[in-house]
Parts: sequence; C-alpha cells; structure tokens
Amino acid sequence: MHNIQLAATQIVQQVMEDGRNLNQVLDESLRRKSVWTPAQRAALQDLSYGTLRFYGQLNAVLELLLHKHMTDHRISYLLLVALYQLQYSRAAQHAVVDHAVRSADILNPKIRGLVNAILRNFLRNQADLLLQAALKDEGRYSHPQWWIDELRAQYGDAADAILVAGNGHPPMTLRVNARRGSTPDYLAQLADIPARLIGAEALQLEKPVSVDKLPGFFDGLVSVQDAGAQYAARLLDAKAGMRVLDACAAPGGKTAHILERADVELLALDKDEARLSRVKDNLQRLTLSAALLTGDAANPSGWWDGKPFDRILADVPCSATGVVRRHPDIKWLRRKKDIASFAEQQFEILNALWPLLAPGGLLLYATCSVFKQENQQVVDKFLAQTQAVQQRDTGLPDGMLLPDDEHDGFFYALLQKTA
Repeated sequence: MHNIQLAATQIVQQVMEDGRNLNQVLDESLRRKSVWTPAQRAALQDLSYGTLRFYGQLNAVLELLLHKHMTDHRISYLLLVALYQLQYSRAAQHAVVDHAVRSADILNPKIRGLVNAILRNFLRNQADLLLQAALKDEGRYSHPQWWIDELRAQYGDAADAILVAGNGHPPMTLRVNARRGSTPDYLAQLADIPARLIGAEALQLEKPVSVDKLPGFFDGLVSVQDAGAQYAARLLDAKAGMRVLDACAAPGGKTAHILERADVELLALDKDEARLSRVKDNLQRLTLSAALLTGDAANPSGWWDGKPFDRILADVPCSATGVVRRHPDIKWLRRKKDIASFAEQQFEILNALWPLLAPGGLLLYATCSVFKQENQQVVDKFLAQTQAVQQRDTGLPDGMLLPDDEHDGFFYALLQKTA
C-alpha cells in the first residue's frame, strides 16, 4: 500500500503545484510502474481522484490538525492521501496509518512520528474535525470559494445541489448504436449487468464495468457516453443527405452519435491532430464514416471549401465545470479569470462558424459548463449583433442540464438561420 500512497502523493502534488492534468500525470505514473496488478492500478486511480475530489474538505481537516505550517509539501500531500483513505476507503485504518508512516520514512524520516500522531489524532476526533472543517465553504463543498460564490450568485438555493453533484461518482452510461439494434434489445443482452433505460439510446449501468464486459462493444454495438452529451445529436436533428459539420469533434462521441442516427455527409474538425485520431478510432470501431480534418473552428478560411452546411455542431472549448466529478482536478486548476477568457473564445468561434451555415440551417451551440457567462450570455451577445437568426426552444430550462444522478452538466442553444 505504501508504494501506492507514494505514487498518489506525487500525482496530487503535480496537479496542485504544477497545474498538470490529472489524467496525463496518472497515465505517466502507471506506465512507469507496469508491473502493478489491475487492482493496484485501480487503487492508485481511486486515491488520486478521491483526494482531489475531496481536497477542500481534506485540506481543511489537515489545517485543523497541524499546529504550524508544514514546510515539506510532500508530507502534506501524503497526509491528504492518507486522510482520504481513512475517511472514504474500506482499507483497514491501522494499515493506512502504518503504511503512511512507512511512506513518510521514505520521504522524510524526521517527520514519521508527526505523521503517525496526526493520523491517529484524526481517528480519535474524526467527527468533530469534519464538523469544524464544514464551517468553511471550501471544507463543506470541496470547491474553491470563487466557484461556490459564483454558483450561489447564479443559481441561488440550487447551488448546493450542483456542488454536491460535483463531488459525486459519475454514472456509467451507454449509447446504443441505433444502426445495429434497439435499446431494449441491448438491455436484454446485458443479462447479469444491472442497467436501466434513461433515454432513447441511453442505458445507465448500476455499477461501472470495464468495456470488455459489454456485449458487442468492440463490434460497435454500443459506446460509453454521458446521457447529457447524448442530447446533442438529438437536438441537432440531422436528416439523411444533409451536410453536417462537427466543429470541435474530438474525441468523437457526438460525431458518432450523429452518424448513428442518420446517413449524412459529415466533416469532423478539430485543431488537435492527436485528438482527432481518437475520432478516427471511434468511427472505425463503429464502422462509421466521416471526413476528418485538422483545423481551427475560429478560422474557417484555413480549411472551409465554401460549401454551406445544413447543420453545425459547435461543441466549443469551455471550463468543463459541468463534468468535474469526472475530472476533479478541474476544480483546483481553474481560475475565475478563465471563465471570461473561455467566453471570448466561444464567441469568436460562434461568429466564425455562422457564415458557414446554409439559410434555414441549424447551429447547436454546446458547452459542458454550468457558468452562465459561457452559456446564454455568449448566445445573447451573438443574437444582439447578428441578423437573420432565431434561438429555438430546446425543451431544457434555460438550455441547461444541471448535473444530477443521470447526467453531467451541459448547456445547449439551438440557433436557426432564417435567411
């Protein structure tokens, strides 16, 4: 266990101090230690994700336990990892403490006694410490204070539910390939994998499983995609024969869903060539076909052939604040100033893509953000400056899907070119 604690400590420190992406750092760590068993790899992922998911609470508790500032940051992050284990894992408490002391002995032998004392103090006073930590917003919600304040200003009493959802474990949802069979039929194929129907092509599993356990996954019968993300293809409503642009396509889930629903001429665009290769892989598995092109959605002059599109999906870069339960590092890497920066970029892309849309065509503006500055405020600014455009009803309150037990947080705005 101590090797896993040490690896998780290093991962969390790199995210928090170096601003690195959690998935990237975790992948690097797993590649360095290829001899780890699947169970050990899963444990490392849990410790890394879990510590960052509840970082606000764990750090508030640690501050209560420390009588002075910890100068050795490695020990601070080790303690946070161990506190996560003691609070949220099923590991034996004495084993967690013993291995944390052993880990501390490797990092800084002079502090091993302090590590032992802090963790045992936590176990003796756990309930009281958690109550004290919750007196501060960051300790209660495990989100940065600016984020909490912003959600309260925008959503009022509903902010609490958004924050709680952001700390939950994300559901595993499948998208059934409508070209290959019906959703009820695939549900029957799942047999001993409990699942329920939550959308036209969406099945939510009771518990996550590896994709190799899903019947026909590698034959293209089904994909993993959040139920909220599946709204995009339905709202875009592309019909057979239409010319369609997916302007920020990687990794390709929405691209594939559009193609599963209709025979369209689809161009999948992304500015990142490496990420575009994931679109290709997804389409190959599903035996679907699209034109793939590396290009910047904000600069169509570099790639557009001049032929208008009947449908455009603008799934624009955003703060990803609606999917933080899948990417808990986002909470601690984002800054308040980032939101305005994203909004500027989103408006630029929306303006750039609009001339590519045919008269009568539809453009679906989409984000996975819960902040209104990136959502309706961008759309309102565009509507105020653009002629021959109408915002159509999506059937969603204010265009929002707030994160809950069935889906992540998304925003959709459907715009029609009227002339």
